[in-house]
Order: sequence, then C-alpha cells, then structure tokens
Amino acid sequence: MKIGRLIGRLVALILLVVIGFSVYALLTVRHGGDETAAQPSVAGAPAELTTPQARGEYLTRAADCAACHTVPGGQAFAGGVAFKLPMGTIYSTNITADKDTGIGSWSDDEFVRAMHAGVNKEGQPLYPAFPYTSYTALSRDDILAIKAYLFSLPAVHAPARANELSFPFNQRWAISLWNAAFLKKQRFQPEQGKPEAWNRGAYLATALGHCDECHTPRNAAFALESGKALAGTELQGWKAYNITSDKDHGIGAWTDQELTDYLSKGHATGRGTASGPMGEVVENSLQYLTPTDIAALVTYLRDVKPQAGGVSVPPVAATANTQTATTAGLGEQLFVGACAGCHLDNGQGRQTDYASLTGIRSVRDPHATNLTQVILHGTQLHVGGQRIFMPSFGRAYTDAEVAALSNYVVSHFGGQQGTLSAAEVAQRR
Repeated sequence: MKIGRLIGRLVALILLVVIGFSVYALLTVRHGGDETAAQPSVAGAPAELTTPQARGEYLTRAADCAACHTVPGGQAFAGGVAFKLPMGTIYSTNITADKDTGIGSWSDDEFVRAMHAGVNKEGQPLYPAFPYTSYTALSRDDILAIKAYLFSLPAVHAPARANELSFPFNQRWAISLWNAAFLKKQRFQPEQGKPEAWNRGAYLATALGHCDECHTPRNAAFALESGKALAGTELQGWKAYNITSDKDHGIGAWTDQELTDYLSKGHATGRGTASGPMGEVVENSLQYLTPTDIAALVTYLRDVKPQAGGVSVPPVAATANTQTATTAGLGEQLFVGACAGCHLDNGQGRQTDYASLTGIRSVRDPHATNLTQVILHGTQLHVGGQRIFMPSFGRAYTDAEVAALSNYVVSHFGGQQGTLSAAEVAQRR
C-alpha cells in the first residue's frame, strides 16, 4: 500500500514537472520572448551609420558573433567552434543564410525569438552557451539589423556538428526549466539619472557585448551570479579577469587612457595584453567600435560595483619595487634561451610594446593561468592592421619545463612566488 502511494506521488510529481516545462516552452514559442515589453531607447549602432547594411555590420561586430560562429581559418559564420564545458562539448551552429544548414529559412520573428527567448526555429531550447540571456535585452530593431547583415553575406552549406554532452545535459527539454528559473526576458531600459554615455556603455557591455557571460562567476546550475557581476572567473582554461571598479582586483586603478588602449588596441602598458578569448574579442569586435563607444564602455565600467576577488594588481611602480630576487635555475635558463630575445630581461619588449611583461596581470597571478596557456598554445592578435604573434612552446617543453618557466616569469616580472606544478600544466594542456 505504501509503495503504491509512493509510486503515485512520484508519477504526479513527474507530471507536474512535464506540464510545467511544457507550458513554459509553449509560451516561449508563441510569444517569442515577450515582444510586448518596452523597447530600449538606446540604439546599438552609432547615429552616423544610416544604411541597414552598415548598421547590421556594426552591431554584428559589437555582438562578437564571429568569435563563436567562425572557426579560425574557416568560412565566416559557418559554425563549428567547440566550447568545452564540464558537462561535455557544445559546437556552435551555422548562422549564414544557407536554407538547409543555416538560418536562411528563418523568419524575422523566429530570429528575434532565438535572441530573446533562446529557442530555435522549431521551438527547441538552445543551450545557454549561446548568450541569449544577454541578447534578450537587445531591441527588436537591432536584432533584425544583425539578421539583415548576416543574410547579405554568402550562404555557406555547413551541417551542424553533433554536441557531445553527458546525460542529463543532452536532454534539451531540461533547458526550459533552466530558462524558467534564470532567463529574464526584459529589454534594456536606460537608467534614470545616469548620463547618456553611461547608458550607452551599459547597453554595449551588458546586451551587445555580453561581458557578463565571461567575466561573471556562475553558480552550480551554470547561471550567472548576479551579485558578483564582472568579478572575474575561469572559463575554458583562461582567467576572465575582474573588471569591476575595485582598485586592487579590478580596473579601478587604471587610467581612462589605459582602459581605452586595452579595449581598442588589446594592450595597455604595465596592465596587460589581450590574449586567448579576450584577444578574440578585441580582434573581432572591440577594435571596430567608434571612439565614442569605447569611451562609453569606459564610463560604464568605471561605475560597476567594486568586487574583491581574482588577481591583485598593484600599480606598476609598486610591482617594480617588490620584485623578488631569483636564483639561476631551469626557468631562468629557458627564458634566457628562448624568450629574452623578444621580451628582454627587463620585460620591456624588443620590437613591440605588446611583448612587455613587467607588472601585467598574467604575470601577477601566482597560478600563472593565462601565462601557461600562452606558453603552451601561443597567441596572435590582428589589430590596427598589424599582427601580434607569439609561437607555442607546448610541444617543445615538458610539463616540468613549462612550470619552471612560468614560475620564473611570475617571480621575475610579477614579484610573486610562483606555485605552478608539472601536474597542473598537464591538466591545462
């Protein structure tokens, strides 16, 4: 009798769950993300861009669509980029106008629904690796401008690669429950009392540029922790640094010019050089923003609530004064033999400022997270008509050698005691 009642309750619970997500999914499909919500008065594209083609191209770059939907060396927006997550690997899809494998048959409403509600043409939930939780704040006009630009480009026939996810994460229906809990389908609304530049920067950073998606920690359900906005986290083996206004852990001590240089050029002397995912953001997106929009981003970031956490970055002068003496060892030998030619022993860089090391964030990290990734895999950045390149040393050096080199660089140029082990390097490969 007790077993029967237990089974009955279990069946009822399952039915409630199924009905709940089905109703949510039905509402999502029908209403396409609450299009009755007020539309933002902040336009994504600068006023001087008047043609649909120009507006769409600017918005597509500002939204950094290329980074996620274009494989390096592959055809633009054809998809196939791998996102390695704790629960498996997700591959981005083709967003060219191809009718068979892309979005060529999508209507305007279907495209808007995908951006606002996170569902595909058939109404199936999309995985939140696609940042619809940020894009939901975009205006319909801006979304349709992006669609018009994508449809103006050559269509590419590129079938989607199957995701490689473990159970239960391979069950798309469960994403409807996740959306019900964590997706706030609201359009961006300017904040009263804030200057126009602040509101424009907020729209660029939170909706179009979706900075939160990389720089905000996530909870156990992989949803953004709103109380820790832009406080920094680790993603796909890279640190996305704290970019709040905190002076010790964030960008509060940076000057406006340093922030402008980093965002528009990918390098700020004594602060850092963009590499990895952030390098892609600069290369594909930020370098194409107008000076006015870069200034708006700086205005907004200056006002983000300060959060402690992440790599502490004191001023450059303090870094220089606290550098520790290093004894000759494997790390120093490797640096002198393979690195000093470009970076110089004083860390100033021989041919370009992009090679400077002294005091930058990546060498202030005792765990050398991003530094190790650069050593293992190399880095390149196309910005301002020039190509910044560093070769990879992952195949040339053993795990122990990479650890020794990283610890030496952290000690010599960052004034920190490196803690990286060979075992940790092996995990990061």
